[in-house]
Amino acid sequence: MSGTTRTIGPPTGALTTRGKLLVLLSCVLVLACVAGVAVWRAADRADQKNQVQASGPAVRPGTVSLAAGGARQIVFRSLAWGPHRDELTSVPAADPNGPRTASGVKCLRFYAAGGTGICLQAERGAVTDTYRALVLDSHLRETRHVDLAGIPTRARVSPSGRMVAWTVFVGGDSYAGTNFSTRTSILDTRTGALQPTLEDYTVTRDGKRVHATDVNFWGVTFADDEHFYATLATGGQTYLIRGDVATKTATTLRTNVECPSLSPDGTRIAFKKRVPGLPADAPWRLYVLDLATLRDHPTAETRDVDDQAVWSDNNALVYSLPGNYGSDLYTVPATGTGSPRLLTPSALAPAYLH
Repeated sequence: MSGTTRTIGPPTGALTTRGKLLVLLSCVLVLACVAGVAVWRAADRADQKNQVQASGPAVRPGTVSLAAGGARQIVFRSLAWGPHRDELTSVPAADPNGPRTASGVKCLRFYAAGGTGICLQAERGAVTDTYRALVLDSHLRETRHVDLAGIPTRARVSPSGRMVAWTVFVGGDSYAGTNFSTRTSILDTRTGALQPTLEDYTVTRDGKRVHATDVNFWGVTFADDEHFYATLATGGQTYLIRGDVATKTATTLRTNVECPSLSPDGTRIAFKKRVPGLPADAPWRLYVLDLATLRDHPTAETRDVDDQAVWSDNNALVYSLPGNYGSDLYTVPATGTGSPRLLTPSALAPAYLH
């Protein structure tokens, strides 16, 4: 036996009493943070519900329909502070600042046509949110839902109401920078066939197939149940594409077109265009493109428009700009003449229904 004295300590990997206390304290702090966030989010939602926007539009519960017939109306997400904030509401198209009828259905993004609505919705969690796309019938009843991979940003419905499309951010949360990733899906509401991503499409540019790993698609606008326009981004450039749902093919038409919106007569596209010399975080102006000539002209709106505009008719555009309660809706002639004017405050994602 050696005469060396050895001190016997705790086995390797064993926690001391102090270590156990530190672990316990860390767990308590994490749980406290989770509880605090949950309380804050609940309080924030309660605050939104209980406060009524000063001098805001009148909002009252009632029946909102997407069915054809009757007086022309606008259905949109109401951002007016109060118990009906974020609900789909309707107003007569002839009186956009009139009293709003609230449906009880909440959406982050919305669009409707042909008696079909698409509602991109948040499922609020204690710490994080999840998202889903709801297909709605003319009575705003859910007919199908699809879980979403990210934050909703764009939604459209074909004129007949058969096809719906949406775009979400799966990385980043703004189109202004370069560090973002999107996913755009198309759903046939008649057959239930879902195309999860336009990245499965074969895209040609100048007669050659586009082979790239950095492609992003967003902002679908339907020509009919088989054809659509959208934005493709790759190599630091954006393109207007025309797509075919049946063949899963698309062709680039021209550059520097984002968030296209097809006019009711199918001859022009409203879009946001990056204009050289503007700030990197506010680079867009609202333009209109003639599909026959592929020439464009600016509208009279000179502020930064980060939205997919809607045509109220063949002559005017409606779009959102930041407002005191989230965003306000403005309108401007599509011809490049006139001047922009406020359509209605505290509103987002409009759809004009006949």
